[in-house]
Amino acid sequence: MKNWLRLMLSCALSLLCVAVATAQGFPSKPVHIVVPFPPGGTADVLARLIGQKMSEALGQQVLIENRPGAGTVIGTEVVAHAPPDGHTLLLMANSFTINPAVHDKLPYDPFKNFAPITLLVNSPQVLVVNPALQVKSLAEFATLVKSRPGKYSLATVGPATTQHIASEMLKGAMKLDMIYVPYPGGAPAMTALVGGHVDAVLANYSEVAPHVLAGKARAIAVTSRERTDTLKDVPTVSESGFAGFEATAWFGLVVTGGSPPAAIARLNAEANKALKAPDVREKLIAQGMYPVGTTPEQFDAHIRSEMAKYAKVIKEAGIKVD
Repeated sequence: MKNWLRLMLSCALSLLCVAVATAQGFPSKPVHIVVPFPPGGTADVLARLIGQKMSEALGQQVLIENRPGAGTVIGTEVVAHAPPDGHTLLLMANSFTINPAVHDKLPYDPFKNFAPITLLVNSPQVLVVNPALQVKSLAEFATLVKSRPGKYSLATVGPATTQHIASEMLKGAMKLDMIYVPYPGGAPAMTALVGGHVDAVLANYSEVAPHVLAGKARAIAVTSRERTDTLKDVPTVSESGFAGFEATAWFGLVVTGGSPPAAIARLNAEANKALKAPDVREKLIAQGMYPVGTTPEQFDAHIRSEMAKYAKVIKEAGIKVD
């Protein structure tokens, strides 16, 4: 019996030593954060801010790779099939939980091929219009669109992304008939709006704010529960006559499934520490991103909850990509 106990203690000590060694030896090479969106958008800004701080703490370069396309499926697949050593991360958004409901088949399993690290931020979305429309409120916008059904265009990241689903929810709530125009990211959608190619855009705050502040776009509503700190004069959709409407974007980090638990713990610690850094917090909030930070277990629960929510919305709206 004593020999058995000694053996068990020896095994436990060996496993502990391996875990400590793994944590101390990680990362052993540059860490890659894959961003499934184009450069210049909210996800890209977030990845670079967090990546810089994590690089300093980890003692290795944190490289940002933009892999946009197919409603974030392309970039997500890259991480799903990367070596499971903790060195390849995905900066993911609501679209990660939307895609299983709109695709009959995905080139990855959202649970088996990924391990959660942390929920990074929540970010409100903003409905903006080209100033040429001369509407200053959501009510005026709805009246204008209803006067000529099928004439006006609404652009978002898409298809089947957070913004696309939110735009469908908004059009449904307001009973609007508009042309849907998908773009690979919020930044190119805003470029199209400023250039007069589309009439309205629903995008993340950080992507629309510079154009709004420069007078090149007019913000008429935010989709969050409360107004944003830097666009305090812009009412929420709920305030504008559609009580209870809320569609907030969020972003988090996951790593290739099967990565060592010690590596996941280190990544979680450093990512959450980066969120708490005063300079990072200040820059994020200025961009309309509100830091969160969770345990891997809490983020896993969030992902599963969001997946169930979107599956219900998408089924009711009849949205499909394949």
